Formats: sequence, structure tokens, C-alpha cells
Amino acid sequence: MPNTTSAEKALRQNLKRRAHNRSIRSALKTAVKKVRVAVAEGKVEDAQALYNLAAKKLDQSASKNLIHKNAASRTKSRLTKLIKSKQPK
Repeated sequence: MPNTTSAEKALRQNLKRRAHNRSIRSALKTAVKKVRVAVAEGKVEDAQALYNLAAKKLDQSASKNLIHKNAASRTKSRLTKLIKSKQPK
């Protein structure tokens, strides 16, 4: 337990921030998973639309330092590669 009033306030802030970050990270993972599922089901057009949303969430998360910017870039690259591989030639 915190001993000082400032430590109590810091604890409250940390709990609030943790809950906020967890919800955003969960939404991010869901968006990425939806793209992967759409590609697996062969719905390339839907996957492309879902990718646009996922890319936006990845960029927002990277800008808020929720994830590293290179991790966001890497995930976007892998999703793009996955979608391109399933498109008819």
C-alpha cells in the first residue's frame, strides 16, 4: 500500500492508465485478428477494408507509445504481404 498521498494518487493514475491501455491494446489485437481471419476465409476485399482500419489503429498505438513504431510497421508489412499473397493474379 502507498505510504504518502502522492503515492496514493500515483497508484490511482497507474490503475486508470493501465485499464485504458489494455482496452486499446485489446481493440488493436482484435482488428489485426479480423484481417487474418478474413484472409484465411478467402475474403480478400473484406480483408483490405479491415486492413485499413487495423493500420490506423496500429499507427495510433505507435504514436501514443502503446507499442513501438517498428512493431507497428512490421505488423502492417506482414498483413499487407498476407493480403497480397491471397489476391488472384
